[in-house]
Amino acid sequence: MSAKNEGYIQVTAAAKAGISDRSGRRIEKGETTPGVKTKRHWRTRKDPFAGVWESEIVPMLEQHFELQPLTLFEHLNRKYPGEFQRSKLRTFQRRVKKWKALNGPGKEVMFLQEQTPGRMGLSDFTTLKKVTITINGAPFKHLLYHFRLIYSGWCHVKVILGGESFTAMSEGLQDALWRLGGVPNEHRTDSLSAAFKNMTREAKEDATRRYDELLRHYDLQPTRNNKGKGHENGGIESPHGHLKNRIRQALLIRNSTDFESVAAYQQWIDTIVRDINICNRDKVAEERKHLKAMPLQRTVDYTEEVAGVSTTSTIIVKRVLYTVPSRLVGERLRLHIYHDRLEAFLGTTHALTLPRKFAPGKNRRGRCVDYRHVIGSLERKPQAFRYSQIRDDLLPSDAYRLIWERLDRELDPRAACKAIVGILSLANRADCEDKLADYILDKMAGNRIPTLHELQNRFEKKEIAIPEIDVLVVSGDDYNILLSSCSREEVC
Repeated sequence: MSAKNEGYIQVTAAAKAGISDRSGRRIEKGETTPGVKTKRHWRTRKDPFAGVWESEIVPMLEQHFELQPLTLFEHLNRKYPGEFQRSKLRTFQRRVKKWKALNGPGKEVMFLQEQTPGRMGLSDFTTLKKVTITINGAPFKHLLYHFRLIYSGWCHVKVILGGESFTAMSEGLQDALWRLGGVPNEHRTDSLSAAFKNMTREAKEDATRRYDELLRHYDLQPTRNNKGKGHENGGIESPHGHLKNRIRQALLIRNSTDFESVAAYQQWIDTIVRDINICNRDKVAEERKHLKAMPLQRTVDYTEEVAGVSTTSTIIVKRVLYTVPSRLVGERLRLHIYHDRLEAFLGTTHALTLPRKFAPGKNRRGRCVDYRHVIGSLERKPQAFRYSQIRDDLLPSDAYRLIWERLDRELDPRAACKAIVGILSLANRADCEDKLADYILDKMAGNRIPTLHELQNRFEKKEIAIPEIDVLVVSGDDYNILLSSCSREEVC
């Protein structure tokens, strides 16, 4: 360009600059990079929406900002049939998007938080999706309680039966803190609306009071995110996904989703959590230095209820009917209700533990029946079995239901009731429930129903223990010594 300004022609100026004549012409046009054209700032086609944009579309957007481009485009097609082709939809969508970005209201801004060790622990419940866990082949409906320190990523996971509740959170939180060995400054949760669902006003107030007492016991400051604002609890919402992905991958390695018991499933989950915590061990060790000391003991992690035992040897708890040993009929039991069990006390003495069951629906009742609790009374009046309201629940498994159907079909009614009650009584006395059922079904498969006497001889071991008695033979000298110590009158 300097050579051109000095009056040289294009070819000479390019030669003096050491470039080709073609490059010189390109530079003169403003194209500084070969093959790259300057960005165009002008329209090459007529604007298809020029006639309606300012007069119709903009006023509609100003009045209702939430209107979507597709809705507006369909409105134009109805008003001006055939004028706006479907191929122009993407152009219209970009136009609306740009207008909203330039003229719309401000959007919500996320403020990244600086995390400090020992400041916050988070709790939340989550559901394991895309996989079905089974216990002994039966689908296992459950939740996972997830506690996490936001700074170090230390976590604890507990398998929860039933739904979200104060009891489940209390037990899970306390398990986590005692395993951690320290207490952070804050405990953050969501709005806890699921835990309070279907509660009466008094029950909600009671749950809130107990939650506050729980946090006071551990000197924790409660905080909550706003309802519907899941990102405010993002320190645990995102780790939910990572945790469940780890579980699904571990199940693939295990090559089975079936576990022999809930305890075995919890133990397997613990190994996954342990590996997560090992990966964060350096930050965990640093955060432990900033945690507050634990209290001397745990606090209450259950709800209490008092239930009277009816003449049917049952109690009703949370719309579920439970059988209890008949010796407790007429007593009032104080119940400690956990997420997975009921602990029953007579006064201050522990009476029994019952597995926790949940009602199948909002307006439906559940049952938790154990034939062992009432078999003594049923033996004395076996005919009560046939029309008992809990008859089907008294049969402990599908095998026993098949046995009852066969007995009821082939024996007369009285004999059938007496036989099934005798079989249940034998299963209880000899502690052979599964083996007894298998043996009976095997015999029935051969078109023979074993007698109760035969079953008793096979499964009930009657061992007679003969005590060993040591007989001490007294010698005559012992009598002489005894007689010599007495006077003649005493002997007479």
